[in-house]
Amino acid sequence: MTESPLATKCVVIGAGQAGLSVAYYLQKLGLEAGEEFVLLDRGPGTGGAWQHRWGSMRLGSAHRVNDLPGMDELGLSFGTADRDVPAKQVVADYYRQYEEHYNLQVVRPATVTKVTDTGGPLLLDISTEAGIIDLLGSTIVNATGTWGSPFVPWYPGLRDFAGRHLHTAQYERASDFADQDVVVVGGGTSAIGFLLELDGVARSLTWSTRRDPEFIDGPSLNLEDAVKAVGMQDDASRAGRALPSIVSGTGVPRTRRIQSGLERGVLASRGVIERIEPDGVRFESGEFAPAQAIIWATGFRPELRHLAPLRLREPEGGVIVSSHHSERDGRIFFAGYGPSASTIGANRAGRNIARQVVATLSRLGR
Repeated sequence: MTESPLATKCVVIGAGQAGLSVAYYLQKLGLEAGEEFVLLDRGPGTGGAWQHRWGSMRLGSAHRVNDLPGMDELGLSFGTADRDVPAKQVVADYYRQYEEHYNLQVVRPATVTKVTDTGGPLLLDISTEAGIIDLLGSTIVNATGTWGSPFVPWYPGLRDFAGRHLHTAQYERASDFADQDVVVVGGGTSAIGFLLELDGVARSLTWSTRRDPEFIDGPSLNLEDAVKAVGMQDDASRAGRALPSIVSGTGVPRTRRIQSGLERGVLASRGVIERIEPDGVRFESGEFAPAQAIIWATGFRPELRHLAPLRLREPEGGVIVSSHHSERDGRIFFAGYGPSASTIGANRAGRNIARQVVATLSRLGR
């Protein structure tokens, strides 16, 4: 006789900003953490994807990190956090205090490797330090984000490059590239941050973007920019298309540091790569840039591999998500996907998703 798997009403996959926000509101709506809902996180510690960021990143150097709901009860705010401490440490510390204060009982490290439909509840295969655990969930909130699914575009000659390929997720420190010719690919805040850090460290720096970056006046995003970015994400998720980048809808704030980089010529893109050669990069203009390293700041894709058995993806590459739930299976909700794919929308979605989860459980008789 086989032992029956554990069961719960809701499983939240991911304890980054989106997952913690949903968990907070599930608790507020009366579900008990660790019993009626379970919060899983594959990271070794608190902080979501932030725990893996490079040490030189500081709060305020990228898109704003919004406070979690109820964080003010702890007397904490990212708006007043120490800008001299690495962002990864600040976020990890604040999230740790938050999890402990609200007793969210996060299970980590726990990686969901597969989700299947039993014809009743959903069955999750979970890899833990103690082995594989099976868990049945009446509903699932997928809040896995994107950090575990880095994207590198294909170019002719990509595999012929004799130097080092490095994605944002692997970047650690500027000193690793001292006295090297470096090409940075990508038009977002990470690419810009790398260029500014590497200026004066690398022997030469070359920037490649598919389109000219839009630098907007002011040190931070305005409401109109935020609404535009969320709208683009919402349109794509409703249509089941691959999601656009946030920065494509917001532009890049022209901070004093960025303005200085513009004036020095550090933030001048050479344009589109035509092909990669063993010792460098050839651009569509015919120009050649030598390189010992190419840093791919080309973004990430939503991490959905564990949901593959449920066949939620559309031919266009995305999942149709309407009002935060899958159109193909109303028991599966998405936090940190589509209009909630960044700090702009994650907290706003937490309350709505929690309410819908409770309503769905009621319909299922749970």
